[in-house]
Amino acid sequence: MNQLFDKKYPVTSSLLLLTTGVFLAMLLLRGFDYESVQTVYDFGGVLGAEIQMDPSQSWRLLAAMFVHVGLQHFVLNMVTLYFIGRIAEDLFGSKAFLALYLLSGLMGNLFVLVFSPLAVAAGASTALFGIFGAIASLRFIARSPYIHYLSQRYTSLILINILFSFMPGISLAGHLGGLVGGGLLAFVFPVYGEQDSVKKSWRLVALFLYTAGAILLYAWPLLAQPF
Repeated sequence: MNQLFDKKYPVTSSLLLLTTGVFLAMLLLRGFDYESVQTVYDFGGVLGAEIQMDPSQSWRLLAAMFVHVGLQHFVLNMVTLYFIGRIAEDLFGSKAFLALYLLSGLMGNLFVLVFSPLAVAAGASTALFGIFGAIASLRFIARSPYIHYLSQRYTSLILINILFSFMPGISLAGHLGGLVGGGLLAFVFPVYGEQDSVKKSWRLVALFLYTAGAILLYAWPLLAQPF
């Protein structure tokens, strides 16, 4: 990390700077209270029950991926973003990587909305698990032996991280949601040099599944209410 902004990886650099800016704002404005549940909520943490009652709070579904609970949480995710972001930005290109990151994080937070609505959740890990899932899915898509090898390695990494997701204070729902989102979106955004590796029909099906899943999750609390 020898420079603040790497022009070769503009999206990764921008995400790192933005997330770091939010963390510093939490620290400067709230002092020693920067990692409290109230601070995390005030800066954009997801509280599913509130979004269900007040849809105007839906902005949190995106904002939460830039908010972190404490220094350790922040550093771990930023180190992961630094390395995995550069790999993914090389594979998918900057625009597609940004879409993968944001949409995976959104799906992860939609899982939180439905499956853990009473917990205040935040962190980049929803989006990062999406990037893990996207790279893992490439073993079924890409033709490059290097990408197949990379994908196999990340499949093992996902299994290890899923086990850690059962620890207290970690959002299993958010991680699984990000993983599902990224896995689907890998079929939508082709890797460099392999634009024809996925049939158009597969892309449309994957896009439909992601979109329908996101809409269903967002609407589920209303649909589940008794008439």
